[in-house]
Amino acid sequence: MKQTILIWFFIFFSLGSLSAQTGEIHVGKQSNKEQRDGSPGAPFSCLEDALREAREWRRLNDPRMQHGITIWIQDGQYVPTQTIFIRPEDSGTAESPTWIKAVGNEAIFSGGIPVTGWRRVKSEKRLDPAIAKHIVVADAPQAGGKYFPFRQLWVGSRKAIRAESHDDAHLPRIINWDFQKQAAVIPNVLPKRFAYKAGMEFFIHQWWAIAQLRVREAVVTKDSTTLFFHEPEGKLQNEHPWPKPWLSKEYGNSAFRLVNALEFLDQPGEWFLDEENHKVYYYKRPDENLNKLHVVAPYLETILRMQGTLESPVCHVYIEGLQFQHSSWLRPHYYGHVALQAGMYFLDAYKLAKPGTSDKAGLENQAWLGRPQAAVLLNHTAFTKISSCRFAHLAATGIDYRAGNLKDSLNGNLFQDIGGSGILLGQFSDEQVEAHLPFQPSDERILTDGVVVSNNLIQDIGNEDWGTVGIGAGFVRNVAITNNELLDLPYTGISLGWGWTPTVNTMRNNRVFKNKITRYGKYMYDVAGIYTLSAQPGTKIQENYIDSIYVSPYAHIPEHWFYLYTDEGSAYMNVSNNWFPSNKILRNANGPSVEWINNGPEAGARVKEEAGISPRYNFLLSEKRSIPKNASFNTYVPFTKPVFFQIHDVKKQLKLTEIKDFFAKQGADSSQVYRWKDYILLMTDDEIGKKISSAWVANYPAISYKLFNDLFYTFDRSNCGAEKVKDIDFVLLTAQLVDDKSKQEAYFEAHKNQSNEWPEVAAGFCRAGFDEVLVYRNGRQLMLYISFPKGQDFQTIDQLTTKDNPRVMEWNKLMGTYQEGIPGTGVNETWIFYKQ
Repeated sequence: MKQTILIWFFIFFSLGSLSAQTGEIHVGKQSNKEQRDGSPGAPFSCLEDALREAREWRRLNDPRMQHGITIWIQDGQYVPTQTIFIRPEDSGTAESPTWIKAVGNEAIFSGGIPVTGWRRVKSEKRLDPAIAKHIVVADAPQAGGKYFPFRQLWVGSRKAIRAESHDDAHLPRIINWDFQKQAAVIPNVLPKRFAYKAGMEFFIHQWWAIAQLRVREAVVTKDSTTLFFHEPEGKLQNEHPWPKPWLSKEYGNSAFRLVNALEFLDQPGEWFLDEENHKVYYYKRPDENLNKLHVVAPYLETILRMQGTLESPVCHVYIEGLQFQHSSWLRPHYYGHVALQAGMYFLDAYKLAKPGTSDKAGLENQAWLGRPQAAVLLNHTAFTKISSCRFAHLAATGIDYRAGNLKDSLNGNLFQDIGGSGILLGQFSDEQVEAHLPFQPSDERILTDGVVVSNNLIQDIGNEDWGTVGIGAGFVRNVAITNNELLDLPYTGISLGWGWTPTVNTMRNNRVFKNKITRYGKYMYDVAGIYTLSAQPGTKIQENYIDSIYVSPYAHIPEHWFYLYTDEGSAYMNVSNNWFPSNKILRNANGPSVEWINNGPEAGARVKEEAGISPRYNFLLSEKRSIPKNASFNTYVPFTKPVFFQIHDVKKQLKLTEIKDFFAKQGADSSQVYRWKDYILLMTDDEIGKKISSAWVANYPAISYKLFNDLFYTFDRSNCGAEKVKDIDFVLLTAQLVDDKSKQEAYFEAHKNQSNEWPEVAAGFCRAGFDEVLVYRNGRQLMLYISFPKGQDFQTIDQLTTKDNPRVMEWNKLMGTYQEGIPGTGVNETWIFYKQ
């Protein structure tokens, strides 16, 4: 720690010496004079007064601003009563910039208000007496003489936990989602005396995003509890198609918890705000002395805002060494929060009865989105610099370059303990513009263009909204994201692009280079270290180091994690020389010209060594957090056999062309579709099969499906001492096991021991010249894949399996006692053939 402080001080001292000839204005907590004038002995008490003084110097062309103005911020905690606003009139020039610099290491701008006067709870009927003895209470803080709501609390440097029914590691699963009633059905895993309380909220994990819904009513029965929600989030949650509550027998339903009730206050570090009685309750941690700790509730959503116009951007303002802490975000408090992706939340969303938009003929949904607030916000800026700052203890986004940012830089900063994304860049979807449309403004000054984000350490972000990202860039161009290190992330590391469209738009020439991304995907999957969307001509993703994806306890599909993921519409980009330990990537519905060159282990050790924070900024690395206890990370063993996705469209609701189009949209080869009566079968690979499964249940929940990737029996030509056939044909057959558990177990046991107890079966396969025999299962249904040399007739060579081989006939007879036809087969019909 001492070394870190010395290095930070050296940087500030060196930069300070460079600005020795600039005009100086001082800000500090203490003054030698009653009348503060901005001098070292009588510094202004707030940054706003110093900005006003600098503004006047520029307006009057004061000689003191000839070589620039430096506003020195002494150590101390500064608590603005409203957002600090830097305007076009505060701009500097290249020859005369405005610097806002910290003198030391503890110049803190806090958007919070202290909570004081803690005392032990004397009598509280709502608390168990065994719990109550650990609880302290304080009067809720006020701002401007009025009480205010807040959703976070920090005790010293640690974030307290809003009272919750279950902690992050032990979330239960919903029983069902009732779309007719717009209600969640949950198990009775809550306190014995549970009853609905006003202000209670429902947190639910949904594929790659979360939702926070305000509970309107709870109906408790013997076996379950049904929750109903306030509007607007109740309707949004029920009608938006992506991502929906996850319902899966195979992997478990969506995880959830309830939040914000005094009855949930039962673990050290938890807190509860009683808004009606204006009291804050806190379950003190054993090592805490609240008389010596600074307890803070956030009040301001944005602490500092640079706001220019298209004609007059804020220019050449340089901020160094400041800390930004204790921001709030209250939209979920009043409207709930139902997120689509990267923390962007729905304002309206629904599935289209008839698919298609002007940009995408097959698009089946519409969405209009809002964007979370940020502690530091920049709109219409140019050539600004933010360096060596610390962003911590924040409710939503850390810093947001929202629109009209030209050649700004964000360099050498620390981001940690943030509820939402660390860094956002550029426009995503304006509230009035549908989210899937390409963005091509007539006035390109509104773009975020040429911004550099480099050498930042980003860790422990998204600790409230698990679907947010380390660095998120929307419709940006010429942006460089380089040499950052990102770790301990709930979801994706770097997300680049927006719109889900292959249509060429405003995005181009972006560069993601030499970043180090580890320990990500802690809770949400459909995830990657680096993720892209939409066409981005000239964009390069190169020489990044990606590793160590958490094993998520709540992943909708446990294998749906990736190192690199070029998602829908990604086009015209180069992805090369990125190191990761195995070839676990996803290319989903990409557009043309995505070049993949030399990625994975072959990228070489040099990439690993050079990625991440540059040597000049190594002082940041002392802030890196250690690997959490009991952390578990994924390893990838690729499944190389084909898998099969089957639908059973009994009512013939979909045309075959619609089904093929849907498969193709998910990245599958739609030529590999087979059918038998009202069954449709796709042969694909494991990753795409799982992706289609999740997409199918969201789009066609009334049409049953099965994924066959549970391979329990294999034979290949190596059993015959022969080489694998290069050119093959194959047949696909299906049947099902009888509804008798003991016979099912006997069937699997026979296949397990076949090589030892029935070697004649493999000998028959060798005689027939079969290349592979693969048998899969899903429930009682079986899927059989048999490949053989191209040009051979299966019916002919199949007879060779039993020729002069009575044991194979005996095996077939035995297996026949375990098998029967699937629904739709005739009498005495067992195995049926899928055909194109």
